[in-house]
Amino acid sequence: MARAVIWPVLGSLSAVPALDRPDLLSDPVALALTAMDPADAALIGVAEIDPTLADTAEFCAAYGSPLDGSANCVVVAGRRGETVRYAACLVLATTRADVNGLVRRRLDARKASFAPMDEAVSITGMEYGGITPIGLPADWPVLVDAAVVAAPAVVVGSGVRHSKLALPGELAARLAGAEVVEGLGR
Repeated sequence: MARAVIWPVLGSLSAVPALDRPDLLSDPVALALTAMDPADAALIGVAEIDPTLADTAEFCAAYGSPLDGSANCVVVAGRRGETVRYAACLVLATTRADVNGLVRRRLDARKASFAPMDEAVSITGMEYGGITPIGLPADWPVLVDAAVVAAPAVVVGSGVRHSKLALPGELAARLAGAEVVEGLGR
């Protein structure tokens, strides 16, 4: 049986090593974790939650998790003519991603906006409200706000709504496709 790990950022929840509970992960997340450096994968915990409490504010209120210890992963679509480029942005829940400034320029797009829900879910293979920077399409940049990297630990989605991942903030900088961006979260 997996051993419980206490992550203060999870509030009243305890976690187990994420690889010990693939049933709490979406398929792309489980696959990405098995492909990671084992030492890094071992740093990621997973905790089961009520899926109706997956949205950040509800999750933090219900489980006593600090809002500034939660990170949101949003999918952005940048368009220039007929070309669409995607990126994921990971910012602290107390901020918003600078989609129309930094992200738009990074994607070399004339217009950037949050990808429509059905599109984001279809492309990532993850549930809406559970999209996470782990296991995204390999050709996407994962733009990580420097404040996330500086956090001792953060809570992120697990690819599904019935669990959350906890990981050291500095690990976000080593995820596949990660680019640390100062000032991404405003």
